[in-house]
Amino acid sequence: MTDIDIASFGALGDGRTDNSAAFAAALNVLRESGGGTLTVGQGIWQTGPIRLFSRTTLVVEEGAVISFIPEVERYTPVFTRWEGVECYGMHPLIFADGEHDVAVTGKGFLKGNGQAWWDMLRDKRRRSQVLPETPMEIRLASLNPGNANQPSGGGGRNTQFLRPPMIQFYKCADARIEDICVIDSPFWTLHPVFCDRLVIRNVTISNPPDAPNTDGIDIDSCRDVLIERCHVGVGDDGIVLKSGSGEDGIRVNVPTRNVIVRNCTVKDGHGGIVIGSETAGGIFDVTVEDCVFAGTDRGIRIKTRRGRGGHIRNLSFRNLTMENNLCPVAINMFYRCGAKMSDGFFVQDPLQVGVTTPSIKNIAISGVRASGCRASAGFIAGLPEAPIENLSIRSCEFSTDETSPASPDESDMFLGLPPVWGKSFRVLNVKEPEFSDVTVTGPREAFIYG
Repeated sequence: MTDIDIASFGALGDGRTDNSAAFAAALNVLRESGGGTLTVGQGIWQTGPIRLFSRTTLVVEEGAVISFIPEVERYTPVFTRWEGVECYGMHPLIFADGEHDVAVTGKGFLKGNGQAWWDMLRDKRRRSQVLPETPMEIRLASLNPGNANQPSGGGGRNTQFLRPPMIQFYKCADARIEDICVIDSPFWTLHPVFCDRLVIRNVTISNPPDAPNTDGIDIDSCRDVLIERCHVGVGDDGIVLKSGSGEDGIRVNVPTRNVIVRNCTVKDGHGGIVIGSETAGGIFDVTVEDCVFAGTDRGIRIKTRRGRGGHIRNLSFRNLTMENNLCPVAINMFYRCGAKMSDGFFVQDPLQVGVTTPSIKNIAISGVRASGCRASAGFIAGLPEAPIENLSIRSCEFSTDETSPASPDESDMFLGLPPVWGKSFRVLNVKEPEFSDVTVTGPREAFIYG
């Protein structure tokens, strides 16, 4: 194994020099020598995208910043999964494809310079752009025939402005991300896809609360995953489990399973621990414990809808502290983002069950202490044709902030459900739910069924 320093390849940590060629050369030496460690010392190291190889560790030392140059044309297309659909997207800032024993570690910073990317997206939304315009968008559209019409969470698929994640391990095994601080990601921050045996530990992720689609950790069709002692503050969901969207996700049919999340803190953002909304391959055997979700819109968040498909099974959430959420527990099968009423997903009459009908079963929640709930004490809405089954909530305390102007309709992003007027714990289309030793303080009615 070889140990090298980026400076020995002529790189300069002066915050101005483009070190893309130096990173590529150094990592190629490691690949040809059978692996090793590339160390980045103190300084600000400007670069384009980085590609890692098997048996390679990228170490970003304390006082070091790898700063990624926000020029779209540098991030040439790679085959990946983008918002749950296989397609070509922009090259991740750090990428490993089909590798093993790969790691990113150290106490330094990875800086995505996301502001430029977010401004581009906001400009497209302001102008109501609906078709590809730039050379990169046109190129991606030519590589992705029909992709613009695939399901989307609202990140920009119609324009093919398929922004890159910060770190993506794709079809990798025995991968690690540890100790690093990651800031200002252009899109999702950590996005492992189709990976086996993954550890994410002691990672700090920080994106502004209003930065669009900047999820913290997105585990996508992976198995045997440990996430622990991470601190996440982002502009979308915090720690997320996914498995593909709609018919494409059903075709691929790779679940996320055997995941442990423990001793993590999530602040800001749309959700603390989130399942979905891309659920087509299924999500199984998940344990989330001893975490704090402070100021997130939701604490526990499970979101899917008709057309997304997939089975969600055997999820355990225990010993969680939640503060000042809109809604501490949201299980929503009427998730609206990327869809509209005319799509037919949100009717209240039962529809025929098919392969794209999602299902949720065996959910255990215990030891939750949630205070200052601004919209409601809880929101659970299954489908009339596929009610949520075997849901148990035990030994939990929920207290609402009755002075908050937030409406119960802000509990989660749903469509098609009739409004309710109290900040109660709402339960709809759940088969024989179990509530044991559960207290709800604040609203006139503790529970609303319907």
